[in-house]
Amino acid sequence: MTNPLDSSLQLAERTGAHARVATLVGRTDVSPSLVQVTLEGDVEALAGRPGQDVMILVDEGRPSLRRRYSVRRVDPAAGTMDLWIQSTHNGPGAAWAREADLGSRVDVVGPRGKIFLDPLADWHLFVGHISALGAFYSLAESIETPGRALFVVETEDPADAVTTSFSDELGVTGVFVDRAGRSANDPAGLLAALASLELPADEGHAYVFAEFHATRVVRSALLDRGLAESAISHKAYFRVGLANRDQGEPLKDE
Repeated sequence: MTNPLDSSLQLAERTGAHARVATLVGRTDVSPSLVQVTLEGDVEALAGRPGQDVMILVDEGRPSLRRRYSVRRVDPAAGTMDLWIQSTHNGPGAAWAREADLGSRVDVVGPRGKIFLDPLADWHLFVGHISALGAFYSLAESIETPGRALFVVETEDPADAVTTSFSDELGVTGVFVDRAGRSANDPAGLLAALASLELPADEGHAYVFAEFHATRVVRSALLDRGLAESAISHKAYFRVGLANRDQGEPLKDE
């Protein structure tokens, strides 16, 4: 593959994104549940702003089968971007992340997504599934200092509690929640961690990226805590019991 598929070019035109062919140049295990995939190419055009994602063609034999992954980081000098992808399930995206040959060419459309960091917020709360950890860290690294970031992340494995370094001027509070055998659509762990977390008194913004049903319940809990609807950005990454649609998003209706 040397040029994007016609379907990718058409998708990019409809969404105001770019279609490019990148090269898979690296793969590193981040944790038992996360693998870092590194792509090389026109990454600055594809990656967009912190919080956005790219759409990857994960099976060349099925040109409509794509999956969306948040961008963890971009290295403009090297022309690379890293994606943190959950690799412990049996979906086609996880299989691609685990098994695609280094050096293979990858059809990519991006940037996608409309959730960005709220520049007016005094603090930022990131709540969700381990698959969102790369997006959370990317967003938090773009907080203007001094500021504050709070994390509540549910892990598949205790060793998924991967930390990163932030500016000394950024106040950081992190809670990792062990799922302990609960289904990903059971929000009990996230709710318990949120209930124990004291939210700052000034103006904040929450970003909830999790399983479909868990996202809805956590959003309601935050509304009950006094956050306005406009102060909660939410996105379902997947839905228990239903494979994501070909474009990489879970079915939204009931």
